[in-house]
Formats: sequence, structure tokens, C-alpha cells
Amino acid sequence: MWAFDPLRKPVARALTAHSGWAILCEASMNLTQRIRKRAQSLGFDLVGISPAFPVPHLDAYRAWIAKGHHGEMGYMARTDRVERRKNPAAILPGVRSIVCVGLNYYPGPLSNGLEGDPSRGLIAGYAWGQDYHDLMLSRLEELSRFIRSQAKSAVTRTYVDTGPILERAYAAQAGLGFIGKNTCLIHPQMGSWLFLGEILTDVELAPTPRETTVNCGTCRRCLDACPTGALVAPHVLDARRCISYLTIELKGAIPPDLRPLMGRWIYGCDVCQQMCPWQQFAATTREQAFLAQAPDRAAPRLTELIQMSEETFRRRYAGTPILRIGRGRLLRNVTVALGNWGDERALPTLRHALADPEPLVRDHAAWALEQIGQ
Repeated sequence: MWAFDPLRKPVARALTAHSGWAILCEASMNLTQRIRKRAQSLGFDLVGISPAFPVPHLDAYRAWIAKGHHGEMGYMARTDRVERRKNPAAILPGVRSIVCVGLNYYPGPLSNGLEGDPSRGLIAGYAWGQDYHDLMLSRLEELSRFIRSQAKSAVTRTYVDTGPILERAYAAQAGLGFIGKNTCLIHPQMGSWLFLGEILTDVELAPTPRETTVNCGTCRRCLDACPTGALVAPHVLDARRCISYLTIELKGAIPPDLRPLMGRWIYGCDVCQQMCPWQQFAATTREQAFLAQAPDRAAPRLTELIQMSEETFRRRYAGTPILRIGRGRLLRNVTVALGNWGDERALPTLRHALADPEPLVRDHAAWALEQIGQ
């Protein structure tokens, strides 16, 4: 027991405050550990906590928008969206922490028979199976409920590639990897085949250490390999030239000068990821829902796709990311791939496509016929 001494009161208060702070820190750390453990039990491969600071890469984002690199994705340039990306408190007032998760979707390589068959189109690996939005969102909602059960009166907000959040920046801050020159988040043991998701919360959580200290170094394989030159500089992607943008986000006609450079890609593109040296460590995903259940889900025959009706398209791609671009845009991409194939076996289906109800398909079918010399 201390005897009463006025001179000791500040010390006692300081010790008491220090002890209280230590208890709070320990409680915060324990909650972080419980959240990470719960996230892993839900199937997430990576999980980390970032403080909800204003994102450090906003100036680069604004410069990217100013150069028009976002193309027709006007929602990315809206003033309210930019402001919300600037500070997560504009999304969730009082936000303290951001729980970042990563889920490996690597479906494995195409077989040589499919890869080398020029009559087949190519689909980005993330779209071989089920739409990741649905799968991840349900798990993140479950994780949100867990956080609210552990921290009473906690408020959470969940996002999977939909909210105005610079998710790769926060994921890197949380230690899930580093942002590569191809603009993807790269984990040294998994590569860049990662779906990302976030939970914003007003709970003060202990941040996870930024364990990733590696980077791309002098490597520029992704820049050199990009078929359309969309990677105009390290960490800078001009979406207007990106095959993923051209086949998915672009709603109108694909610029004629870019069509020959697209090869057989009909939905997305994986070239910059496939060429990255870090991909040698990637392991096939444990999620069966992300794997192709048949060869045609990964590399479909182009002449079969071009004959799809609206009903056939919806039935074939129900529950997959491909459904959202619609039949017209997919067949637009297919006609470009047929033109790049350049084989006369494509002529009957391309001539038939000249009478397609979609003007977009008719226009690109005419271009493909010209490529083959008809």
C-alpha cells in the first residue's frame, strides 16, 4: 500500500492510465486474433487488419482519372466517389479499422490440348466457375456477424469489389501482399490470383504487421508481355487498351486497331499474371466452385458460342461472372476471336452472324469476315 503523497498522484494516475491502455491493447490484439481465426475457418486464405486512415494512394488515383485511363467507367471519376475513396469515414462515420481478406481463386493452367487449340476462345481464370461476389459476400457477412457478437454495439459495412474503396491499397497496408507493376496485389506465396473483400468497422482493432517486404524489383515481364500495351508504365494501367476492359467493361464497339491484338481472349485476360515470376508459387484453389467443371467453361469452342441464342446464353452462364456482360457483348468478343483465328471453318457461322439481332455482333462479324479475306 502506498502512503498518501501528493507528489505520487500523477505517477499513480500515469501508471493506472498505462495499465488501462495496456489492457485495451491486449483486448484489441485478442479480438484481432479471434477475427483472423474465424476468417480462416470460413475459408479465406488471407486476412489482415488495416487502420482506417485516408488511403495513401489517392493522388495516384486522381492522376489516373485525369489522364482518362478509366475509359468509359465514369462511375470511377464521379466526384462523390472520389471523395468517398479518399477517406473511409465518408462511407462509415466513426470507422476505426478495415478487415481485409483474400481468397485464392487460381484454377490451375489450361491443358496443352486446350491452350494450343486456336478454335477455342480463352476466358480469364477468375470466371471459370461460380461468381465470386456471391460466395465471398455471404462469408464476409458471416464474419461481420462474428465481429458484432464479439464487440457489442459494433457497426460494420461489407464490400466485395463493389464499394468506393481502394481495396488493394488497404490490403497491402494490412500485410496481404504488395502492389505489383501489373497493378495487381501480389502475395509472395500465392501470386496475384486473389479475390479481395473488406469489412469496415468502428471497432478499434490491433493492425496486423506489414510482413511483405518484397517487390517487383527490376522485373518488367508483365509490361513487355501485355498484348495491347495497356501497362503504359510500372503500376499504371490504361484501361482503354486493356483486354479485360475491352471484353467486359466496354459496352460499344472495340477499336479496330486493338482487335487484332486481342487474340483469342473473349472474357478478360490473364497474360500479365501468367508472366509474373511470383506465379510459380501459386497453388490451385481449394474452392471447387471456382474450378471449371468442363473444358468448355475454360476454353469454349468459338463456332459453338457464336450460335447461342439469348436463352442458351443465360442457361449456360447462369451464376457466373460472364452473365453480367450479356449475350451481345460476349458474341462481339467471340467474333473478334474468330477473325483473329483466321480459319475458313469460321466462315459459315460468321456469315450467319451478319443477321444477328444485335447490331454490335453484326458489325464485328463483318470485320472478322474481312480478316479472313471474305
